[in-house]
Amino acid sequence: MSLVILILQLALFILVLPIILLNFIGIWDRIVKKIFPFFMAHFTETYNKSMDGIKKDLFSNLSDFENDLKEINLLEIGCGTGANFKFYPNGCKITCLDLNPNFQSFLSKSQAESNHLKFEDFVVASADNMSPVPDASMDVVVCTLLVCSIPNTPKILDEVWRVLKPVSFSFFVPIYLIICFYTSNLQR
Repeated sequence: MSLVILILQLALFILVLPIILLNFIGIWDRIVKKIFPFFMAHFTETYNKSMDGIKKDLFSNLSDFENDLKEINLLEIGCGTGANFKFYPNGCKITCLDLNPNFQSFLSKSQAESNHLKFEDFVVASADNMSPVPDASMDVVVCTLLVCSIPNTPKILDEVWRVLKPVSFSFFVPIYLIICFYTSNLQR
């Protein structure tokens, strides 16, 4: 039995050896940052089809957070390919924040399909250090499918509170919550 385990461990090591070497020479992160947006572009289409009703319900009260100018300054953390854009109400002023600058080119398709929104900026920053976003500048912060993958969740919450105006709202949708919504929706 131990020989079988040793052989399997050796096979696994051989399979991941290219990744280890690419990481060692410092280019693995660049490769992943280029490939991940392609994956997310395809995943988003399938994901939005299955989550359409849930997302409509989730974002249905965003209009309640309009400011005095009847606008909503919305920051989407981890915007990715813009999967949530079609669910936002007319006139939202969107600031997109993502750590991966390669998502910016994929956002153009979502922005073209969302002409009811105003796109302010694309900020390349981490969710736990959003220093380019001014204090008290956002009415709403949306973060879907991201918080569960960031190691410093309390720092993200601190940053969200910093950028929100005094009377504001934030949406955090961790992946397990969406899975629960999705499975409960299937059981109906």
